This record gives sequence, C-alpha cells and structure tokens, in this order.
Amino acid sequence: MTDNRRAFIKKSVAFSGYSIIATGGLLASPEASAEWLAETTSTDILQQTIKRLFKDQKIIESDKIDIQIPKTAENGTSVPITVTSSLNNVEGISILIEKNPIPLVAKFELSSDLEPFVSTRLKIAESSAVAVIVETNEGFYTASKKVIVTLGGCEL
Repeated sequence: MTDNRRAFIKKSVAFSGYSIIATGGLLASPEASAEWLAETTSTDILQQTIKRLFKDQKIIESDKIDIQIPKTAENGTSVPITVTSSLNNVEGISILIEKNPIPLVAKFELSSDLEPFVSTRLKIAESSAVAVIVETNEGFYTASKKVIVTLGGCEL
C-alpha cells in the first residue's frame, strides 16, 4: 500500500505559482526556468511553448474535455480550475494560459489507474484563454475557455 501511495504522490503534484513545472515527481530548477524564459521571448510565446512541449504533434479539438473555471475572476492571483475528461487512457494533462509570462502553469502525469481529474488554482496575468491539452495513448486533444480577469495575478 505504501508503494501505491508513493506512486500516486509522484504522479499527481498540485502546483502553485507560475514557473513550477513537475514531471514524474521532479521539480524543475529555477535556473532551467529562467533559461527557458529567455529562449521564449517572441510575440507568440504560447505557440512556441506548445511546439516545445508536444514537438509538432497534431492536437485535436475535443468536446470530451470538461474545464470548470469562472468566466470572470475578480483577482487573477487565485483562480480555481477543475479539469476532467471522458477520453480513454489519459496519460497527462497540461494547463496553459495564453497571456501569462510563462504559459505552462501545470503539467500532470497520470497513471492509467487514476480517473482523469485534476483541480488546482491558477495565477492569471490578464484576461486570456486557458487551454488544456490532454495526452492519451492515441494522441493529443485540447479544449479552452476564456477568462476575464479584472485584477492581474502575474507580474514580473
């Protein structure tokens, strides 16, 4: 039972902040995040992020991804989000925010034994689209929702 608990904790890490990336239970170093930010300073950071993370894989729009997030957030520092999916064999869920300084805010690696469900709080810099990309053994799927932020949450 202890091994299952440890495996679960390694594969389901909740994130706060806007520059922490977890993969396989390991957190990226601040130096790596700073280097990555310096590399992605063009006008289309979101597209570069998607290209870097998913290596030009075809990402298909899907109605089998449910995103529960407020349409309007009074304060962008703590916006709740819950993502579920009815897709089969979900291996990972990534959450990206279009206009954040670093678009990737969370990446969850899931075991096939787990229900595809994640819930966390996001920092959103300004009104923008929140995109979710779900990885399955059959491919990549996406859905997004627009969030209007009245007071920004990410400032560098």
